[in-house]
Amino acid sequence: MDTLHRTAPFARPIKFLQFGEGNFLRAFIDWQIDLLNERTGLDAGVVVVRPTDRSTLPLLDAQGGLFTTLIRGLDDDGQPVREFRQVECVQRELDLNRHFDDYLAEARRPGLRFVVSNTTEAGIAVNDTDRYEDRPAASFPAKLTRWLHERWRHFGGTPESGVVLLPCELIDDNGPALKAAVQHFGRLWALEPGFSVWLDQACTFCSTLVDRIVTGYPADEIAALQDELGYSDQFLVTAEHFYLFVIQGPGWLADELKLAGAGLNIKLVDDIRPYKQRKVGVLNGGHTVMVPVALLAGVDSVGAAMTDAQISAFLVDTLEQEIMPSLPLPREELAPFAAAVLRRFRNPYIHHRLESIALNSWAKFAARVLPQLLTYQARQGALPARLVLALAATVRLYRGDRIALSDDAAHLEWFAAAWADVDADRLTRQELARRVLAREALWGRDLNEIPGFTAALGAALASIDEAGMRGALHRLDTPQTAAEPA
Repeated sequence: MDTLHRTAPFARPIKFLQFGEGNFLRAFIDWQIDLLNERTGLDAGVVVVRPTDRSTLPLLDAQGGLFTTLIRGLDDDGQPVREFRQVECVQRELDLNRHFDDYLAEARRPGLRFVVSNTTEAGIAVNDTDRYEDRPAASFPAKLTRWLHERWRHFGGTPESGVVLLPCELIDDNGPALKAAVQHFGRLWALEPGFSVWLDQACTFCSTLVDRIVTGYPADEIAALQDELGYSDQFLVTAEHFYLFVIQGPGWLADELKLAGAGLNIKLVDDIRPYKQRKVGVLNGGHTVMVPVALLAGVDSVGAAMTDAQISAFLVDTLEQEIMPSLPLPREELAPFAAAVLRRFRNPYIHHRLESIALNSWAKFAARVLPQLLTYQARQGALPARLVLALAATVRLYRGDRIALSDDAAHLEWFAAAWADVDADRLTRQELARRVLAREALWGRDLNEIPGFTAALGAALASIDEAGMRGALHRLDTPQTAAEPA
């Protein structure tokens, strides 16, 4: 079987420098650039930089930068869709241990306008050990600072030589965080004051929100897929149908990226925070409340949970009645997103094990669910019964008899000791609830101060133990188990 390779010379001008060759950027950023080239005439090529030393893996150059994406899932009508695409926008991949001079040469390219990165959440970090002379430096921000300084020096700091930076790392305010990291190395290396001025006046550091499940190389089905394609592709990457790219940046970016008429789910906004809250509250929060409930009900995957009438009804009701009313966006913004989330959870092409999502459940509940729980209580004057039950289910899951728990050691030790006291009749479930809510290091405050919370959580724990998880779900709508303030 022939291997996918480029037969015609690369003709598009290089406009993007991309830090990261992994599955996500290829199935998210490069896929979108390719569609913009096709639909709106963006006419942009990409040079990929491998930010870490993994020279044993082949470069995209082995296929001339070409690779195939397989996008599949449920469309807006809930119908299964799957689509192959040969992505053609990548021209070259640079391994900095071998191509450092070529890397600096890209800084001297006049038409290069955008810098994209996805170097994991830990990627935007600084140190005091990277040096200007390193070829390359160890950290991503140091590598980037060296490149930006080369560009500033070559073009004399002209406004036209500035670039737009679109970090895709999953941290809050990733744009300002990246700029601060670059400024750190500028100070550490005592670079010229004019370089800092150029960063401020000519370069635009945008915060972004990215959303797409990229499942990567389909090793277990690659033979059948390559038979269908008629060629082999060692860089084939699979991803879900849904995607969202939110950019907090100036309005002129829409013209530069040629977004008009593209039909892509790219939003250019003044404030990214409501979109982050929507994603964290609905998508991540939906996962977080569903996982312990489904696991205790004997369900092991997201797909199985969505085909389980009782579990899926619990999730839908939780989103519609408790989470969405507690988020700072109008319902017309939230409802379509929530519907898309439910379709994503039902995606028949993705097998997502609940046990893997349960990793670090306590930090997730505190970040993703507690804000909505507290907002609901403040607005409604009553506790959200389903979110309280999800919290109780998380406490019960950490008894450790359902799955192999994976969390911070301190959390695991705390719950092991607490459940040992319960099992030895040294602690009632009401007292366990009080202790859980009193953990200020986790919650940021003593949640026993919330009217009725201690009693509601204790009652939910008792309901799970008395009736099982499914029985507790059945009791949700009965007056005697409603989680209301005392």
